[in-house]
Amino acid sequence: MNIVYAGTPEFAVPALRALVEAGHRVVAVYTQPDRPAGRGRKLRPSPVKEAATALDIEVRQPQTLRDAEAQAQLRALAPDLMVVAAYGLILPAEVLAVPRLGCVNIHASLLPRWRGAAPIQRAVLAGDAQTGVTIMQMDEGLDTGAMLSCSRTPITSEDTAGTVHDRLARLGAEALLEALPALDAGTLRGEPQDEARASYARKLSKDEAAIDWSLPAVQIARQVQAFNPWPVAETRFQGQPLKLLEARVTDQVATVPPGTPMAETREGIDIATGDGVLRVLRLQVAGRRAQSAAEFVNGRSLGREPLPN
Repeated sequence: MNIVYAGTPEFAVPALRALVEAGHRVVAVYTQPDRPAGRGRKLRPSPVKEAATALDIEVRQPQTLRDAEAQAQLRALAPDLMVVAAYGLILPAEVLAVPRLGCVNIHASLLPRWRGAAPIQRAVLAGDAQTGVTIMQMDEGLDTGAMLSCSRTPITSEDTAGTVHDRLARLGAEALLEALPALDAGTLRGEPQDEARASYARKLSKDEAAIDWSLPAVQIARQVQAFNPWPVAETRFQGQPLKLLEARVTDQVATVPPGTPMAETREGIDIATGDGVLRVLRLQVAGRRAQSAAEFVNGRSLGREPLPN
């Protein structure tokens, strides 16, 4: 098959590499235009562009796929299939109709749960016991197409959105390669999604990172997990942001107001919440590197006053 690949972030890189390593013909890669990044705001290519360049694959970066010229350029590639993974542009009906076998999407959830922009983080934040990857035949809706295959993985108490992301990226690459032969042969049949079970994973915002210590410890722990590596759950300490990178729920009972540090040891910093006690294992003070609780308490203390919400 002639395959056109469309993706932008790191999540989409393993599947692109897997296609090439398996001997498939990736005739072009579509990715988002270079964006300003870093303190100097210099233009930075997407991870997929960097990977495609290293693999010597033609890279295309249209601002939109809705104009006739971009669609004509895609048709000229005569693709059998278009594979999409976190591309970031809407594919109009004219584009969906170009490949002989249509367009398939590698989506980082067990559809129809968590359609939308942030399925990994929303699954962790909701306390889902498992998540996975769905290979989906794309249609004009938002992640509403027929499901071609699903691959599952548990979400553990030690997972962060970052660790789940990396696992699902690998799982997505494997699932794609497994689906391609049957898709090419016309023997892979999609299963319609159950609309009654659908949920939407809205885009993350920095405002969600602020910790409300009156919430239960289990909910705050999920917030810490879900927002690592971005936007990172945070509280305030001495008027500055204090980022929490890793935390666990203990079996202790809070005996002081929410937000009050109860104990600071090498094992962790125990903080009272609205229901239970949260043990902070890894944190980052403003202007400092990330450090373990043991490193932090070796030279500093959060004191005994409640941290602000």
